[in-house]
Amino acid sequence: MTLRYLVGRLFFFVLVIWAGMTLIFFLPKLSPNRDPIRERMGMMVASGGAMAEDVEAMAQAYEEKFGLDKPLWQQYVAYMSNMLRLDLGYSLALYPARVITLIMQALPWTIGLLATSTILAFALGTVVGGLLAWPQTPRALHWLLPPLFTLSAIPYYLLGLLLIYVLAFRLRILPLGGGSQYGTLPSLTWSYVTDVFRHSLLPAASIVLSGVGFWALSMRGMMVTVEGEDYVTLAEAKGLPPRHIFLWYAMRNALLPQTTSLALSLGTVLSGALLVEIIFRYPGIGSLLFRAITGFDYFTIYGVVFFIIVTIALATLILDLVYPLLDPRINYQRS
Repeated sequence: MTLRYLVGRLFFFVLVIWAGMTLIFFLPKLSPNRDPIRERMGMMVASGGAMAEDVEAMAQAYEEKFGLDKPLWQQYVAYMSNMLRLDLGYSLALYPARVITLIMQALPWTIGLLATSTILAFALGTVVGGLLAWPQTPRALHWLLPPLFTLSAIPYYLLGLLLIYVLAFRLRILPLGGGSQYGTLPSLTWSYVTDVFRHSLLPAASIVLSGVGFWALSMRGMMVTVEGEDYVTLAEAKGLPPRHIFLWYAMRNALLPQTTSLALSLGTVLSGALLVEIIFRYPGIGSLLFRAITGFDYFTIYGVVFFIIVTIALATLILDLVYPLLDPRINYQRS
């Protein structure tokens, strides 16, 4: 990998982040409701949370504080400066809470649940899919194919509802939802860790069970394609052990498209499996985004979308740097 290519990828990474930040700034300006402050204040008046005569004064105070009364180009310069310092502003619904504080509070829950579940589903599905396509796999393993087809077609949230009904409502083995028991404060104690683990089992199970089928079917298709390649035939002609051919000739080459899909999946983990977190009332980024959308908390929506853009761009950058390590044939140097 050349220094020129690395600099080019870093430049593209910065360009994507800048484009995403610019879209976040200008898209709301194109909507009919261009004044989120007054709209939010109007909702507070309708719900009895504020007096109608105070709305204009409060809106003007907000505009002066956030610089919304300045020309557009000055707003853009101030916005870009704040975003580079990760100053995402204040939440309209939970003022004076800062958006970055809300995101950092929800981020560990989402990463701990969704990243772990996605990687686990990827690992299990990749191995099972590779074995299903390998000719020397025992015939009994092929009975897994119909269940995997079924699981891959079921959305996360429907599977989550089914698990809630069976395991939480009927059998009462696991809690119905939430990140931990109500009223408990986070602490590094065995009882709290066990409680968090029990609450994460149902949402994690819905993601893993649905994801395993997807990854397995995808890997099976890649393996069927790889088995017909000349290098696999040559390895068999040389008399190499079947296990060696399976791992180092078939699986290794079939993993490249899988790795691309995994990187993009991990990039979208910050957005959360939105409906899964809502169904299980899990306190992650998905639930934060849902509350912000339903509460017209525009600044929180902008902050969450910004973090999603950054993670997707970062995952793509890491993928480009890891590809040559997975396959030595990939060379970014000009011939």
